Amino acid sequence: MSERKPSLRAGGSAQSRFQVDVVTEGSSAAAPAQAPAPEESKGRFKVVGFMDPGLGPAADIGPPPDVFHEPDTAKSDSVSLHSTGTGQTHISDSHSNTYYMRTFGHNTIDAVPNIEFYRQTAAPFGEKLTRPSLSELHDELDKEPFEDGLVNGEEPSAAEEAAALMAKEAKGGAVKFGWVKGVLVRCMLNIWGVMLFIRMSWIVGQAGIGLTIAIILMATLVTTITGLSTSAIATNGFVRGGGAYYLISRSLGPEFGGSIGLIFAFANAVAVAMYVVGFAETVVEMLSDVDALMTDELNDIRIVGTLTVILLLGISVAGMEWEAKAQIVLLVILLAAIANYFLGTFIPVDNKEPKGFFGYHTAILFENFGPDFREEETFFSVFAIFFPAATGILAGANISGDLADPQSAIPIGTLLAILVTGLTYVAVAVSAGSCIVRDATGDHNDTVSDTVNCTDAACTLGYDFSICKEGGCQYGLMNDFQVMSLVSYFGPLITAGIFSATLSSALASLVSAPKVFQALCKDNIYPGLGIFAKGYGKNNEPLRGYVLTFCIGLAFILIAELNIIAPIISNFFLASYALINFSVFHASLANSPGWRPSFKYYNMWVSLAGAVLCCVVMFVINWWAALVTLLIILALYIYVGYKKPDVNWGSSTQALIYNQALTHCLNLSSVEDHVKNFRPQCLVLAGYPNSRPALLQLVHSFTKNVSLMVCGHVRTVSRRPNFKDLSQDYVRCRRWLIKKRIKAFYSPVFADNLRHGAQLLLQAVGLGRLKPNTLVMGFKNNWSDGNMRDVENYINTIHDAFDLQFGVVILRLMDGLDISHIPGQDELLSPSEKPPKESKDVLISVGPAKDSDSDSCPSKTHSNQSSPLIIRATETKSPLSLTDQRLLESSQMFKKKQGKGTIDVWWLFDDGGLTLLIPYLLTNRSKWGDCRIRVFIGGKINRIDHDRRAMATLLSRFRIDFSDINVLGDINVKPKKHNKLSFKELIEPYRLKEDDMEQEAAERLKAQEPWRITDNELELYKAKTNRQIRLNELLKEHSSSAKLIVVSMPLARKGTVSSALYMCWLETLSKDLPPLLLVRGNHQSVLTFYS
Repeated sequence: MSERKPSLRAGGSAQSRFQVDVVTEGSSAAAPAQAPAPEESKGRFKVVGFMDPGLGPAADIGPPPDVFHEPDTAKSDSVSLHSTGTGQTHISDSHSNTYYMRTFGHNTIDAVPNIEFYRQTAAPFGEKLTRPSLSELHDELDKEPFEDGLVNGEEPSAAEEAAALMAKEAKGGAVKFGWVKGVLVRCMLNIWGVMLFIRMSWIVGQAGIGLTIAIILMATLVTTITGLSTSAIATNGFVRGGGAYYLISRSLGPEFGGSIGLIFAFANAVAVAMYVVGFAETVVEMLSDVDALMTDELNDIRIVGTLTVILLLGISVAGMEWEAKAQIVLLVILLAAIANYFLGTFIPVDNKEPKGFFGYHTAILFENFGPDFREEETFFSVFAIFFPAATGILAGANISGDLADPQSAIPIGTLLAILVTGLTYVAVAVSAGSCIVRDATGDHNDTVSDTVNCTDAACTLGYDFSICKEGGCQYGLMNDFQVMSLVSYFGPLITAGIFSATLSSALASLVSAPKVFQALCKDNIYPGLGIFAKGYGKNNEPLRGYVLTFCIGLAFILIAELNIIAPIISNFFLASYALINFSVFHASLANSPGWRPSFKYYNMWVSLAGAVLCCVVMFVINWWAALVTLLIILALYIYVGYKKPDVNWGSSTQALIYNQALTHCLNLSSVEDHVKNFRPQCLVLAGYPNSRPALLQLVHSFTKNVSLMVCGHVRTVSRRPNFKDLSQDYVRCRRWLIKKRIKAFYSPVFADNLRHGAQLLLQAVGLGRLKPNTLVMGFKNNWSDGNMRDVENYINTIHDAFDLQFGVVILRLMDGLDISHIPGQDELLSPSEKPPKESKDVLISVGPAKDSDSDSCPSKTHSNQSSPLIIRATETKSPLSLTDQRLLESSQMFKKKQGKGTIDVWWLFDDGGLTLLIPYLLTNRSKWGDCRIRVFIGGKINRIDHDRRAMATLLSRFRIDFSDINVLGDINVKPKKHNKLSFKELIEPYRLKEDDMEQEAAERLKAQEPWRITDNELELYKAKTNRQIRLNELLKEHSSSAKLIVVSMPLARKGTVSSALYMCWLETLSKDLPPLLLVRGNHQSVLTFYS
């Protein structure tokens, strides 16, 4: 009994994180379930099956009853449901159920693999199921009690789960389509356009059968490659609504996705107008033939187009199911029209021969096989006319949110549609070129006579159409756009096919545009468009998007001038195809482990070729439209990139950046450092970034786009916060740095004190050559008011930096650096985390105790404070004190542009050049551009001119501009008496005064308080002490009006100079002066005058 672990102790009043109970098998297993749960069992988990020593040997039990009796039906999937006893089904997650406590028949809260853990949205039955966190499995049992949860670990049976699923389905879920109705039908209807019936014959007449097949194959090659790329992206994870926008944005990121999504939605909206106007023109032509025009042709097109688009809007708003039914009806009509044409080609009629139709003849096939370009047409101009007929392959992907299984439906439906439509176009081209001549008069009397030398194919069939070479013929492939109606078995059915092709394409575009636009608006890429993200009904229909698409389409219908906009629309679609292909290439190039498409029939280089082909085709179709398209995409890309939307989709852009960064880091590590490439890579002990903004702003001024900057944060909390709090702190600090546009990393560590944390940072921060070489700290302004042990840690941190061959930079401002104690400093919070305006609380950053000005972290915090980042404090209506006002003003002094002035460099000791390099880097910035460098050096009275010339020569060789060089010939003059007295008063509290006590007592006190200053030490370093006092006098004399003073930091020999004396030197040297940097390099050259 005495050996049992306290964490498993049952009984007593102490609440435990896990409640340990015993469950017996057989019929008694149900008894505890009906008994009221004891108070102690109301924990987050209920652990069953552990043996409690206090209950005897009977407590050693086997697996739970349901696992024991039905081992083959042990549940390891889907969602766990619990009966609450109130007639309702409770959907529970890992925080409130006990499903995982019998994994493999054993008692454990560890979870087996489950698909629900990997979902990013809610589970099918409601709440998202999550696996137990690492903290829940690893932390101490009594670390903190969990919220109340369910007890006894009951699970629903398979019948209960099935009943719940049936109940959900009975309520009527969203309509989802399979690959046939959702993708194949839509793609075929979009690809089979008006071009099939009224332009295909003309293309065959111009290019001939051979080149027409080449044109079709070229267009099909582009669409097939795009289809393969679309399939690869669509099978690389769950696809939501948004079609091309979703595929591109999740692969390449919001910049490309946001730009292409907007123009793709707009292109679909204008395409509605294009297709409707095509339909209206056909109707008006029929009305004109029977002399039934309402007004004139243009206005009739507007009237018919408006009525048509209103009808299509009604079908779309009625719901996707009605729209799908309409598409099926249109497909049947279209298939009937195509079959009607092919049937007609096998039934030659005598009265059709004068118009050029003779049925299949090899003579006609051979004559039409070669090209006969007329009216300045070329291969590429004909290709540009045909290619829009091959587009529409994204019609199924655009409604990806309405597909039952987009991952399988998009590849199968899209590729099969490309195959079927491609074969159909080839078949129509071959049949039309084999049975219809290029030119015909339509006159029965144009038969072959013996006196005319006729060699055309029509001549062999008894007709002489040679007069057509002079022009004016109205029939044949080249002249009659309605020749397919002539050939078909039943002419009006071709007209119905034209209607079906135009209306189906218009309907598909009317549905696609709002769906894509809704997905774009949901992601909040463009501010102000959020109102269009709202969906209605069980299918989340974008009714507002439908209305917007209707308005855009109607506007272009009323304009009725689509000849200019049509090439731009085609190029918009091609730009989408190009980016989809590029997405696959980019994702494959990035080699991210997350790129694992289940569709394997793709190749990164083929996708790249497809992207290039799409761009080439854009310029072939219309070069100025291609330029306009690229400029629009570029403008939107720049806008989205500038706005930097707060999204993270794990794009291939991020993966490629990682790959490149890793490669460059490794390449850097393979070469030795060179003095010409030296950069001051700074580790800044700043605490929370918003605590000392002046320190960060100054360092950022000379590291931005030049070198590495790491904001080190030593946190000395007595109890480490949990991972969630740490993550939130990290995100807030990163957010603050990004908001202030400070290019730096944030690196927090936990340690017992500042020195220990700094040691960790100095040794561990960095990667390869991207490793800090300079430690930057704030001066400990109020060191004399705090605990001298903190001073000891502060000075030893400097020693540790020198031991590790770091340069050291210390910034001192007259008013101090730390502003964390001033109310209202809540910049680390996001808007959602801030309190409401009417709240009577304000948020402040927790600062250190008294000596916070120099430490990078709070020296002490309460043990019950898990994260010292933000606390609430009672709002005080009293204004800030004068001291705090000055502190706030000085904290922003390096953020604004510095006026004309000087940066005074007191280069007293050669440290390798860091003291000179930092001012030079500062003057390269626009904020410090008006400042000039003045250099001060020590010297002798009789060598002032010589020393000045020597320094001028050195600076000129370093190519560093300076305004003046001052040689301090009086640097060795004794300091003023009152300043010496002030120093004596400063060190008095820290002296050991060993002469006033016994030697043993003095040694004991020195061992306990090593910062104490001995008399021997004072005497030994008297000259150095006087130098610091004298330098302060000279600094006040020469540099009291400087914008910034950079002075060589005095060194103290480790183990000889006490911390208190060294601190007094730094205090004396830098007090009552403008902003001052104490700098000491690691005595390795950082400047060179060699090329």
